[in-house]
Amino acid sequence: SGIVHQVNLEYLARVVFRSKEGLLYPDSVVGTDSHTTMINGLGVLGWGVGGIEAEAVMLGQAISMVLPQVVGFKLTGKLPATSTATDLVLTVTQMLRKRGVVGKFVEFYGPGVDSLSLSDRSTVANMAPEYGATMGYFPVDQKTLDYLRLTNRDESVINTVESYLKAQGLFRTYGEGQVDPVFSGESLELDLSTVVGCVAGPKRPHDRVTLTDMKRDFTTSLTNKVGFKGYGLPAEASKKAATFHYQGKDYNVGHGAVVIAAITSCTNTSNPDTMMAAGILARNALARGLLVRPYIKTSLSPGSGVVTKYFDEAGVTRDLAALGFTTAGYGCMTCIGNSGELEAEVSEMITKNELVAAAVLSGNRNFEGRVHPLTRANYLASPPLVVAYALAGTVDIDFETEPIGHDKAGKPVFLREIWPSREEVSQVVQRSLTPAFFKEVYGRIAQGTTRWNSLKIKPGKQYAWDAESTYIHEPPFFKTMSLTPAPVRSIVNANVLLNVGDSITTDHISPAGNIAKNSPAARYLNSRGVQQKDFNTYGARRGNDEIMARGTFANTRLINKMVEKVGPQTVHIPSGRVLDIYDAAVEYIKAGTPTIILAGQEYGSGSSRDWAAKGPYLQGVKAVIAQSFERIHRSNLVGMGILPLEFSKGESADTLGLTGKETYTIELSSENLSVGQEFDVKVSNGKTFRARSRLDTDVEIEYFRNGGILPYVLRKLAAAK
Repeated sequence: SGIVHQVNLEYLARVVFRSKEGLLYPDSVVGTDSHTTMINGLGVLGWGVGGIEAEAVMLGQAISMVLPQVVGFKLTGKLPATSTATDLVLTVTQMLRKRGVVGKFVEFYGPGVDSLSLSDRSTVANMAPEYGATMGYFPVDQKTLDYLRLTNRDESVINTVESYLKAQGLFRTYGEGQVDPVFSGESLELDLSTVVGCVAGPKRPHDRVTLTDMKRDFTTSLTNKVGFKGYGLPAEASKKAATFHYQGKDYNVGHGAVVIAAITSCTNTSNPDTMMAAGILARNALARGLLVRPYIKTSLSPGSGVVTKYFDEAGVTRDLAALGFTTAGYGCMTCIGNSGELEAEVSEMITKNELVAAAVLSGNRNFEGRVHPLTRANYLASPPLVVAYALAGTVDIDFETEPIGHDKAGKPVFLREIWPSREEVSQVVQRSLTPAFFKEVYGRIAQGTTRWNSLKIKPGKQYAWDAESTYIHEPPFFKTMSLTPAPVRSIVNANVLLNVGDSITTDHISPAGNIAKNSPAARYLNSRGVQQKDFNTYGARRGNDEIMARGTFANTRLINKMVEKVGPQTVHIPSGRVLDIYDAAVEYIKAGTPTIILAGQEYGSGSSRDWAAKGPYLQGVKAVIAQSFERIHRSNLVGMGILPLEFSKGESADTLGLTGKETYTIELSSENLSVGQEFDVKVSNGKTFRARSRLDTDVEIEYFRNGGILPYVLRKLAAAK
């Protein structure tokens, strides 16, 4: 049916619930994906939690959280005719990351909100994880009701939503005399008329680049020091070009060559305006004789079947297909690393010439190694800009001064000549999108597909584990669990498994993409008779702990300060050998040596991936000492019994002169744990520093004492019986 966030927006969400007893109350949702926040655009309170915490909720455990600060974000004015909701959300993401809103709610208000469609609001709400907030909330107003009608919700339900929320004072109106809300946090303000065309990258969603600055930004990144905006190439290597032969023709490419262009991800594929803009741009490009180079891997993965309906109605399906953007399916695809392999000639060209190849996608995450192992530059862009960069064939272009291509007569064609205005797009959407499409698509949502309905399952209340399966394997988490928790033990003479910097994401910790052919996971699969062509991805095999433990810290772009080269390796301190991180972890476990991780700011940003905590647990990690944590990952670490600690303000591993080659001791016991407690961390080099516990609530302390949230809940259930 599509991506669950879009299905929630278009079909599932009720805005106001009615109990069996007739009691009305506001809708809310807690999801196991960080982009659950998309529903905030509909005025529904909702956010993502880790899968570990969600599993405990399914067993009856309540969610605990610290009361969040609410930050206001005032919008004024209107978006320019050539700007999109994607340009807006990338601007907002940059502003809020700079402000710092991790663990906070953000509420959008002001007259500018009234000028945004509900789909535009949902685009902004969707990327709350990228700007760090727990939520990006838009209160219910008239446009919410209009959207409920558009998506074929029952009229009586809509009337109940309106009357109930107005009676409760929860219905937002705009216009003269409206008083701004009062927030517990400092407010920000943005004039929508100042939003310009932009992308984000090449390595993080909040590194926004305006289109006018794109060429300069990319070329300087090539020679900048290795980092979020640098590849560390020598000056002479930055101008390198290559020629390769593909399908009977030679192509000349350089750094910035686009090899993947994907209209994908829940952020943008739920927005009819940005999607239709891509379709109209494709039509206009074809009319001028422009085509996409055949070696560029193009794809279209809408968030729901409704997109296909209004594309067909508007006649743009064939235009997109003519440029290679054919529908691959409905769901998360390129944005989570499911683009599949590049053509052999393309892969060889990139590898042989060490080119910084590019992917452009309408996704929400572009962390290193996530989209594809061979695309070192990954840019987030609106759907029409994805089409534009596919046509250009490179990100090393200034659309203002350089043509996107040439027409059949050899005349240069500039992007501005074929770019549709917001007004033109809006008119086509209004003609092409009707409630009947939603009725048709969601009228068959419960039917399932033929393949799904034909699955054979064994009867019984318990799952029948297959020891031979390389996809689903019985995990070891509860095999040695006792009814009484073991005492909390101090972490004594721990070695450092990794020493990493800022913005280490859950994609660095537990990648979801391709399984590299020489990795520990690949060796395991080979030992089980699985050939490389059948490796699939870590995401597809996340039901197998043997593979996921080996895939932990397996990102090929991971930078570990303990080794010289970029990649998933570390130094096994006792022997001095450089090993794959998993292999080093196994050596420490065999020796009975605990390990810790040293990290910088925003540790664990990105997906709410529970394996980013389960994997380190299986590798024997006992604590992570970071400058700061992202909300969901911190919760997941606690849920697995791994202690999250933060350096004192202004301190880090670097400022303290820590290399990771020392050993560390942290004295703990079941009795000396409290919320926000500070510990002395004793280092073998004679230094001692203070680190604050990020066990944020009393119940999290109980989780930690029990070795994690699931052992706590299971013991609680057992005691009740």
